[in-house]
Amino acid sequence: MERPIRVAHVMGHMIGGGVESTVMNYYRHIDRSRVQFDFVVDADSTTVPREEIRDLGGRVFVVPPYKRLPSYMTSCEKLFREQKPDIVHSNINALSVFPLRAARRAGVPLRIAHSHSTANPREHKKTFLKNALRPLSRVEPTHLAACSDHAARWLFGDAAVDAGRVDIIRNAIDLDEFSFSPEVRVAKRAEIGVHDDQLVVGQVGRMCFQKNQTFTLEVFAQLLRTRPDAVLVFVGDGELMDGVRSRSRDLGVGESVRFLGIRDDVAQLYQAFDVLMFPSTYEGFGMAAVEAQSSGLPVVVSDQVPTEACVVRELVHSLPLTNSQAWVESLMRVEPSRKRDFRSDELAVAGYRIDDAAVALCDWYQSILHDGNGGAR
Repeated sequence: MERPIRVAHVMGHMIGGGVESTVMNYYRHIDRSRVQFDFVVDADSTTVPREEIRDLGGRVFVVPPYKRLPSYMTSCEKLFREQKPDIVHSNINALSVFPLRAARRAGVPLRIAHSHSTANPREHKKTFLKNALRPLSRVEPTHLAACSDHAARWLFGDAAVDAGRVDIIRNAIDLDEFSFSPEVRVAKRAEIGVHDDQLVVGQVGRMCFQKNQTFTLEVFAQLLRTRPDAVLVFVGDGELMDGVRSRSRDLGVGESVRFLGIRDDVAQLYQAFDVLMFPSTYEGFGMAAVEAQSSGLPVVVSDQVPTEACVVRELVHSLPLTNSQAWVESLMRVEPSRKRDFRSDELAVAGYRIDDAAVALCDWYQSILHDGNGGAR
């Protein structure tokens, strides 16, 4: 029996975000007799599912944080020389140039750069670094991938996308996991401490500038003037957690806000919500928006969210961040309900069923391995 293809996934600073969820979703569902993952993570990572990875047959390799670039490069090159993966698949966007350069020096023949995100000019330091590295995005990889057309064009450019040189790998999910259940809704709302007729606004994502929780708070403060019993639930953690908590107190809405932190029952929490806020300042895709739609949950997204994430059009309302009143009015039209349609068929047709997507990913790995180096793309 042939051994499985060994793919080293470069994850960077693992903190329980959407990219990590996507890679782990694929890992749980791929045929691991065909393809096996290893994970290369930065030493300052806080959320690494080591036990699950080990149980699935994978390994976790720790390297210095990329901010210590010389040590990072040396460690990556040494690791790739020793382990000899068939493919290095880097998931750290514009920063992929560094581990993929180390992989090339170590003689790894197949190197994938995967774009998961974009940028916003207001995030000055990060955007400066991203823009400086973007011209190098096609230098080290042999293959290019992205979670959406938008993310592909941002990192690799229109010419590469239009020429068909970027493979789109959907941020697929286990659609059955998000099937709506009235019983789960009742139980989770009781856990949160809300009644049937209270409006529950949810937001799922890392506490950071990109996910824009302070905007949600400002909209929610306006909503409370007409819906005083509404509740806002934040799921996630991050560098801005303290600031968001402080802002909720400053706005006088702290008693109506629940901070749940990082949870492993997000699929069930969607069922407790009546609407999902998704006001990202920039977005490569928008995984939480797709998860919510699978559960039949209405979603209000910023116009920075790619159209690929807006599958069930009647559930998604896209608005500019410059008009907070429009967001308030959109939330005011939502009414709590124990009934909700499961929209898995539409999402499956759009390519978001993880079982199908995992087979396609295995096929892709096998095809590029069969084709060999294929030349720099």
